[in-house]
Amino acid sequence: FSPSSSSSSSSSSIRSVSPSLKTILITAHRRENHGKPIRDILRAVQLLISRNADIQVVFPAHLSPHVQDAVKEILNDFQSDRLHVIAPVSYEALCKLMQLSYLVLTDSGGLQEEAPALGKPVLVLRTDTERMEGVAAGTAKLIGTHTLTIVSEVEKLLRDSHEYAKFGRAVFPYGDGRAAEKIVSILINKFSDFEADCIEASDG
Repeated sequence: FSPSSSSSSSSSSIRSVSPSLKTILITAHRRENHGKPIRDILRAVQLLISRNADIQVVFPAHLSPHVQDAVKEILNDFQSDRLHVIAPVSYEALCKLMQLSYLVLTDSGGLQEEAPALGKPVLVLRTDTERMEGVAAGTAKLIGTHTLTIVSEVEKLLRDSHEYAKFGRAVFPYGDGRAAEKIVSILINKFSDFEADCIEASDG
């Protein structure tokens, strides 16, 4: 696999994602996952595709040599039309992929916040995270990078609807989506008070 850097190639790959399959979106690029961890993650991808005919995996591969070398080493000889290794995508395209996904596997801090906002379970490819709010709330789960652990945790969500539903029932811990509305309300009230004070001062 040799991901193209062109946005048109990535768009084409997104369009080729089959709506009849459960899509697993994976991102992995953090420094602590370079070397053996990223290779173990990609071996898990191989196993998951081989063992589960109803899934497809989309992996926007980071252009870091550490990631690219691992992709070539582990996935070059692995042939499957249900594995889409694509170039890094725009934020808009990434949001679209999250929306299309059944679940998200990631070591990204940002996706730990964004995927739950779309109601998607997040399995975190790390042993710790700065986003512990999500773990505590149940919108994300730390699973590390061990190959068989990844396979086990993903297959649990693929096969157990009650386990999957737990993520959807969790309360989103990063706000209620009404921040802009609240800011506007505060500003209106503040400026109204200021205007009233000015009128009162001019009358005096």
